[in-house]
Amino acid sequence: MNEKHLLMIPGPTPVPERVLQAMAKHPIGHRSKGFTEIQADVNAALKWLHQTEQCDVLSLTGSGTAAMEAGIINFLSKGDRVLCGCNGKFGDRWAEVSEAYGLNVERITAEWGKPLDVSAFQAALEADTEKQIKAVIFTHSETSTGVLNDLAGINAAVKAHGEALIVVDAVTSLGACSVPVDELGLDVVASGSQKGYMMPPGMGFVSVSPKAWAAYENANLPRYFLDLGKYRKAAAKNSTPFTPAVNLTFALQDALKMMQAEGLEGIFARHERLKTATRDAMKAIGLNLLGADDVASPAVTAVLPAQVGAEDIRGSMRKHFEIALAGGQDHLKGKLFRIGHLGFVCERDTLTVVSSLEATLQMLGVEGVTPGAGVAAAAAVFAG
Repeated sequence: MNEKHLLMIPGPTPVPERVLQAMAKHPIGHRSKGFTEIQADVNAALKWLHQTEQCDVLSLTGSGTAAMEAGIINFLSKGDRVLCGCNGKFGDRWAEVSEAYGLNVERITAEWGKPLDVSAFQAALEADTEKQIKAVIFTHSETSTGVLNDLAGINAAVKAHGEALIVVDAVTSLGACSVPVDELGLDVVASGSQKGYMMPPGMGFVSVSPKAWAAYENANLPRYFLDLGKYRKAAAKNSTPFTPAVNLTFALQDALKMMQAEGLEGIFARHERLKTATRDAMKAIGLNLLGADDVASPAVTAVLPAQVGAEDIRGSMRKHFEIALAGGQDHLKGKLFRIGHLGFVCERDTLTVVSSLEATLQMLGVEGVTPGAGVAAAAAVFAG
């Protein structure tokens, strides 16, 4: 049967009907009073989501990668020394972006599936007695592996240094778990619309602290469309420096209203339940997980099947049940599949995926699968 597609990847994520309907409205002029009022509402709600009163939260037309690139190039200068945390596809990407702009990059690495070691950041920052390190750049929720890095721990090491900025990729953590911008004093936080925001791709968001704005004044990397100073000036008037994604802004307004109705604690608790239920179900089925429970991301679970190929599982799930799961990346391609539980995802979706996965494994002849064991494990979490 067509038109029954279930998107269970870590982005794009499912989109609520009311958000799709908002996006389908006829466009209005982006310099009109009506759009200015919408932008004002959106700006206030974005600050709520970021848990900040001190920082600007700016909207860009572009992906999460554009938001992160903007977060790097606006506050640094060519030759600046930066630490980049690399324990997955996206940490590697920010190191590559930094090198592309002529920054002096020092990678702090961890095996894929393992969290970044806070002590490694501490050691590098403490050794920098001349305060040459200008920024620490890393991914909070590493989507490629399903690992949640220690935001508070790394931030504490940066704060002890005193000079370096902290630049956080929160693309799959913002809207899934707490990213308290003011409480932690985070300088730059980037995110994207197609994740926890429950929207289609096309918008990026960057929060910027007063400390980061001070660095902006002396930064000399080339920028124009991604010049956040332009966005700050326009945002003060509830406007944008360039033509925005008008209809995506309509969608954003409704998505943020839905998030506010659920409340931050409700959002975080729901993602925690879905994460735990998914992981418990995989264990009950007999599938191995990449990453330990205590560092598991609330956005996505990475699964390592042993008896059958990950791509065979993904193909069968798509063919028989119209369920999309994500594959592995780089050297893990074909070795794992990833189940997204981010954004507009509920308990019913998780139970559907788990039961369909159990059926798929039986179809593929995997031995030792007890029908219903995964569903029972997930249901136990929801019942609790």
